[in-house]
Amino acid sequence: MKTLSPAMIMLVSASALALSACSRNAPEDLPPPPVGTTDADSGFDNSGPMPGSRADFIAQAGSDTIYFETDSYDLDPEDRALLDAQARWLVANPGVRVTIEGHCDERGTREYNLALGERRANSAKNYLAARGVDAGRMTVISYGKEQPVALGSNAQAWAQNRRAVTVVPVG
Repeated sequence: MKTLSPAMIMLVSASALALSACSRNAPEDLPPPPVGTTDADSGFDNSGPMPGSRADFIAQAGSDTIYFETDSYDLDPEDRALLDAQARWLVANPGVRVTIEGHCDERGTREYNLALGERRANSAKNYLAARGVDAGRMTVISYGKEQPVALGSNAQAWAQNRRAVTVVPVG
């Protein structure tokens, strides 16, 4: 019978130890976070949204998204009211830079939708700038039809995808 070398014994022991460590189950319930800590991803702490965070923006403005009619980049009264609330928050938080994304539904060519998405984003940006938000703090990007929020080829999905989104960075 062949005897095992010390190196072989170490290798087998290390392998067994590693496998036994992997077999442990995570606890079902985790303890609560310490009082006063912040969840950096959401912008919430134990007392509500952290001022200047994305969560604070959504809480104060009501939404980060406005919607458009087919083949349009005109703002309706509902869009203007929402952008007014966004502008108030942005003026109150001058250190925050935002990106305004323009989106379209799936209909139309890629080139047409990229151009329309850019007009939608610029429409929102120009409105915010007219309400006192420094235009240098806002970046515009068009995704055209490339990033739908609703999948489907129907009026409901198309209406959800014709939008401009004011994106406040997380953190």
